[in-house]
Amino acid sequence: MRAFIDSDILIWHLRGERKAFNFLKKLKLNSSYEFWIGVMQRAEIVFFMRPGEEDATLLFLSQFKTAAIDQIIVDNAAVLYRRWNPSHGTDINDALLAATAMHTGGTIFSLNYKHYPMPEVTVQKAW
Repeated sequence: MRAFIDSDILIWHLRGERKAFNFLKKLKLNSSYEFWIGVMQRAEIVFFMRPGEEDATLLFLSQFKTAAIDQIIVDNAAVLYRRWNPSHGTDINDALLAATAMHTGGTIFSLNYKHYPMPEVTVQKAW
């Protein structure tokens, strides 16, 4: 099963947060999960790398498959965004990840659980 890791967890790991490291390590040891990220979550990380962080960050991201998005996912994400942004703060990146998980299957792991109120999406809080 795909384990979609939200950017908040990726960022905490890259900042050296032990809880993020332990969570990812535990999840990696569970053979029923494959590590995935959404295209926008990857963009959030690589766009904001600082000088000197490139090699370590790209090495870390190489552990994840990146799910592509297409017209169907974008159109579904737009529906999710319009429905859930006003009440839950779901942003474009959240909506795209939710639509990706809905389309391809899998679970989203995030600390921003409230950004994924969609009943069609399986979400678990990381820690």
